[in-house]
Amino acid sequence: MVITDANGLPLAVHTTSASPHEVTLVEATINETFTVGQPTRIIGDRAYDSDPLDDKLALKGVELIAPHKNNRVKPATQDGRQLRRYKRKWKIERFFAWLNKFKRVITRYDRSIKHYESFVHLAFIKIILRRYL
Repeated sequence: MVITDANGLPLAVHTTSASPHEVTLVEATINETFTVGQPTRIIGDRAYDSDPLDDKLALKGVELIAPHKNNRVKPATQDGRQLRRYKRKWKIERFFAWLNKFKRVITRYDRSIKHYESFVHLAFIKIILRRYL
C-alpha cells in the first residue's frame, strides 16, 4: 500500500502479503510516512468505505474521502462536496504507472519483505529524482 502527496509523489509504503484487505493496512501505512507529520486527507476507492476506519482516522485528524459502496446498509456519511476531491485520484494512478516501469518491483521475486521493500524505495527515489531533476 502506498500513500502519495497531491502531486503523486510517494510519502509512505507498507508491504505485506497479498491476502490482507486494504482497510486493515491504512493505519500501518500512515505510521510509516517518510515526511514529518501525517496526511490530512486520504482519498481511496470504494474498498475504503468503512465506518470503523473512518472513525479511527478521524481520531487521528485524517479525513477519509471515498465513494460509498452500492450495498451500504447505513446512511451515507459524506455528501457530494467531499467527493469532488475524488476526481484527483488520477494522480495516484499515474504514480502506479510510473512504478510499473521498474520490472523488479512489478513482480516480487524476493522471499524477504525487507529486500523487496528496499527495491521499492529505490524506485521511489528514482521517481522523485526524475520529478525534480
